Amino acid sequence: MLSFDLRSVEANAVQVDSELAPNDSVWQHGDQVPAKPLRVTGRLSSAGSGGFVWHGRLEGDVIMPCRRCLTDTAATVQDDTYVMFAEAGSDETDDPDVYVLDERSNQLDIRPAVREQWLLNVPAFVQCREDCKGMCPKCGKNLNDGPCGCAATSDSRWDALRKVQT
Repeated sequence: MLSFDLRSVEANAVQVDSELAPNDSVWQHGDQVPAKPLRVTGRLSSAGSGGFVWHGRLEGDVIMPCRRCLTDTAATVQDDTYVMFAEAGSDETDDPDVYVLDERSNQLDIRPAVREQWLLNVPAFVQCREDCKGMCPKCGKNLNDGPCGCAATSDSRWDALRKVQT
């Protein structure tokens, strides 16, 4: 559960210990969603006068194509995060890092903040292994599985430089 009653949080801090499923409605088209449920832990507490603070941790795995050979590759994403929530109209809402609370709601849903923190920490690319050889530019074979048999070609634009080296 990642939605909390504001009145209970104002009275006492709440321990957050839940998961956010890859098929949850908070994820948007094009998001890099976790491979399995994202572990969300931490503490949600009142920060006085309508403000709230969540100090927590995200842990999950993402599967992305290797940037060189396009093989599906798993990467672990972990982040310690600190998020502030404030009522609309307060001075804190001028800060773009503060999440604005809906004044008509009695619930505080931290899923949008979890989604944003996840997306900020997912790597832009992954590599299946340090020595990945990539793909043959001619036939597309994964060169990690062995040579492809295509004839080696050279780019004639480099011929002048090759002559200087010899």
